[in-house]
Amino acid sequence: MSGIGHITPEMLLRAYAAGIFPMAETRHSSELLWFDPEERGVLPLDAFHVPRSLRKVVRKGLFDVRCDSAFHQVVDLCASPAPQRRETWINGEIFSLVGQLHALGVAHSVESWQDGQLVGGLYGIALGGAFFGESMFSRATDASKVALVHLVARLRLGGYVLLDTQFITEHLQRFGALAIPRRDYHQRLADAMQVKGQFDASPAPDVLSEALEDLFRQSSTQTS
Repeated sequence: MSGIGHITPEMLLRAYAAGIFPMAETRHSSELLWFDPEERGVLPLDAFHVPRSLRKVVRKGLFDVRCDSAFHQVVDLCASPAPQRRETWINGEIFSLVGQLHALGVAHSVESWQDGQLVGGLYGIALGGAFFGESMFSRATDASKVALVHLVARLRLGGYVLLDTQFITEHLQRFGALAIPRRDYHQRLADAMQVKGQFDASPAPDVLSEALEDLFRQSSTQTS
């Protein structure tokens, strides 16, 4: 971990491709830091687990799930304090950088809407065959979880092979997240950089529905 000066979107993408990501100590910090943890969190796309209760929520369509319709708002809400998270690592420079990556078509958001209000979501960076999940927020029960399920369905549709979560949380472990050694992560990342994933923000409804059902069928073979 070391301090860095001003970085550009191009530098940020090179860093991600090399297995390094920046974070600020707090959302008010002016300094960014590089991280390359000894253990890295990943969510295996071919073994992603959707709990039975969450499958029911997704199928009921309690949320209108959209992609890239409110990217900046998602990042802003991810950076905002919440009862379970008083401090965040997204400062002004990171907000600006990921906004520029979004304009380039590299950073994406998955959003859960309810009654016309944005109530949950996540954002991340797509590069090669890897998606680097950055942060998520929730203002309604299951809102961010539903967004995550939709993200995984889209990644599987798009041919992605790696979903990087940076670190492991109890929340992510419910979905099958693993902590793997840095050396193994770097090998998986190198392999993923040889893949050309295609992030489709708005797949045809029948295609998306089938992708979700494929995901649920996979989960039904696992412990719920």
